[in-house]
Amino acid sequence: MARDRLSVVVTRRLPDVVETRLCELFDVRLREDDTPMDRTEMVAAVENADVLIPTVTDKIDAGLLGQAGEKLRLIANYGAGVDHIDVQTARQRGIHVSNTPGVLTDDTADIAMALMLAVTRRIPEGWNRMQQGEWTGWAPTAMLGGRISGKRLGILGMGRIGQAVAKRATAFGMQVHYHNRRRLHADIEQAYEASYWESLDQMVARMDVISVNCPATPSTFHLLNARRLKLMKPGAVVVNTSRGEVIDENALTRMLRAGEIVGAGLDVYEHGSEVNPRLRKLPNVVLLPHMGSATLEGRIEMGEKVIINIKTYEDGHRPPDLVIPSMI
Repeated sequence: MARDRLSVVVTRRLPDVVETRLCELFDVRLREDDTPMDRTEMVAAVENADVLIPTVTDKIDAGLLGQAGEKLRLIANYGAGVDHIDVQTARQRGIHVSNTPGVLTDDTADIAMALMLAVTRRIPEGWNRMQQGEWTGWAPTAMLGGRISGKRLGILGMGRIGQAVAKRATAFGMQVHYHNRRRLHADIEQAYEASYWESLDQMVARMDVISVNCPATPSTFHLLNARRLKLMKPGAVVVNTSRGEVIDENALTRMLRAGEIVGAGLDVYEHGSEVNPRLRKLPNVVLLPHMGSATLEGRIEMGEKVIINIKTYEDGHRPPDLVIPSMI
C-alpha cells in the first residue's frame, strides 16, 4: 500500500517550476497571492501541516510553535537566514529546521559590488538627471564620483558571501580587509590578499568601504552602532546586503545627513520593509528592495534545496541542510 504523502504548506508564492515539482512529490497547499500570511493563517498552517515552507517574511516564534500540531516535524526554510525562526524552541518541540545555504552567494555578492559602484560613481543621480531631461552635455567637473580601485574594503563577516565579495573586489583592484568571529586559514587570506583585523574598531576607522556580510544574531545586533559609525572616515561608504539589524539605522541616517559619511548602499533595513523616510530623501544613499538574491536561477536553486531537504526527511534521513542552534 502506498503511504500517504506529506502535507506541506508554502507561505509565499515560489517560482512556477518549484511549485510544480512540490505538487508532484507532496500534498501541497500553495499560496494564492504573493502576500505574507497573517498570524491566523500561520497558526492554521502549523496546526495541520507535516512540513512548513516559510520565508524571511514569516516570524516563526515560540508563541507560534506552541500552537503547532503533533504532525509538524520539519520547517524547510526557503532561504539561508534563519533569524526569523526560533530554532531552539523548534528543536525542543522535536521540529527540525532546514535552510538553503550556499545558493545565493554569488547573487548577493554581485549586488554588494553593484551598490559600491552605484554609490561611489553616483549612478542613480546620473540616471535621474537623464530621466528628468536635465543633462545638457559633458563637462569636466560634472557628476564627479570616486574610484573603487585602490580603495580599502573592510568586510564584516568573511563567510561564503564575504569571500565572494572579496573575490570580486580583488578583481576591481581593491585592498581587502576583514573582521570575523574567527580568523580564516592562511590559504584563504592569501587567495584574496586579505588582512585580518581582530579589532573591528580599528578596521572600521581605516576603511574606504565597509561591506556588511554577517548574519543577524544577538551578538551582531547594532554591531555598527553610533560609536563605531563615528570612527569611520568622512569619505567612507557603507554597503549592507546582509541584515538591516546589524546597523543602527537612525545613527547611520544622522551621519549621512550631516555629511559625516559620504554615502551608503542598502539592500536591507533594520525594520524590514519599513524604510526610514529620511533615508529616501538623501541623494548620497542608494536603496534597493531586498533584491540581493533576486535572480530566477538562484530562487529555483533555493527551491531545489528545499525539496531535497523535505524528501530526505520523508525517506527517514537527516536533511542535508539541517540547522542546529550552535550554527547560529
